[in-house]
Amino acid sequence: MYKSIIRPLLFRFDPEKIHHFTFDSIRFMNKIPGMAGFLKAKYTVSDPRLEREVFGLNFKNPVGLAAGLDKDATLYKELSNCGFGFIEIGTLTPKPQPGNPKTRLFRLREDSALINRMGFNNGGVVDAVERLKNNPKGKGHVLIGGNIGKNKVTPNEDAVKDYEVCFDALYDYVDYFVVNVSSPNTPNLRELQDKEPLTKLLQTLQAKNTAKPKQKPILLKIAPDLTDEQLLDIIDIVTTTKIAGVIATNTTISREGLQSENKKEMGGLSGKPLNKRSTEVIRFLSEKSNRAFPIIGVGGIHTPEDAIEKLEAGASLIQLYTGFVYEGPELVKAINKKILQVYK
Repeated sequence: MYKSIIRPLLFRFDPEKIHHFTFDSIRFMNKIPGMAGFLKAKYTVSDPRLEREVFGLNFKNPVGLAAGLDKDATLYKELSNCGFGFIEIGTLTPKPQPGNPKTRLFRLREDSALINRMGFNNGGVVDAVERLKNNPKGKGHVLIGGNIGKNKVTPNEDAVKDYEVCFDALYDYVDYFVVNVSSPNTPNLRELQDKEPLTKLLQTLQAKNTAKPKQKPILLKIAPDLTDEQLLDIIDIVTTTKIAGVIATNTTISREGLQSENKKEMGGLSGKPLNKRSTEVIRFLSEKSNRAFPIIGVGGIHTPEDAIEKLEAGASLIQLYTGFVYEGPELVKAINKKILQVYK
């Protein structure tokens, strides 16, 4: 129904406007008595064999929602009813910011892809925290990852302070952190992936983390455009700073092999064209590190088979974004069913 009726209708309109419309619709549906339970029963696959313990956290299944869809933590409970094992919010910055000028989100239908140059548009970390307070521990708790970044106006030499602000604000309300230095849509942000500034940033956050009564896993989200030499640096940095793991990968600036007319739009590309490269990065990190740390695989997962490839390449968990947009919530269910078939 989603791909035959709902998606063709939604895809007739501006992607960003449809994003907000869809969020409003999901919120409304979940307020209808009994609907939240119905959706959860329809899309959730409950089986102990799907459960995973990764970097000290218990995941009810290994399929999560990637950052970028629920930037401001406005719909994490409702989205969890689509069968996800965890939800990643953000990217959040210390201060609210509008992001880049519109139009900034583009569908590449022939390529089953998206290009975005959103620019960390969000209402600020303090605003998100107020909504995360409605996610208490215990029954009904949604496992949340907090994806953090820096404000556009903050120079790179002061970037560490922005990440510290977000870390402190979110610490009591998220289950793990993701340090985002790999978005192509904030000027000069990717320079923070260089070995020296990245090591300093992660060491600073780890120092704050170890000073807490209970440490929270810190992960690093990396770009798919890194060279093998840079990926080896990433392995060294993760080992040196002792962070919990890596998310591979963010969007790409590559436009290789695209067919859509709007393929030259500036921004980060996600979707099917990213699938092969993100899997290559996962496999490289896993093999070269001798599986020294967990990897969350994301990028171009549009079928259950795509998900299995990521897991076979070395991912412990996976995340969806563009595949969820194109394929709908049935994809989450299908992946979890496929995992049960493959890993009996």
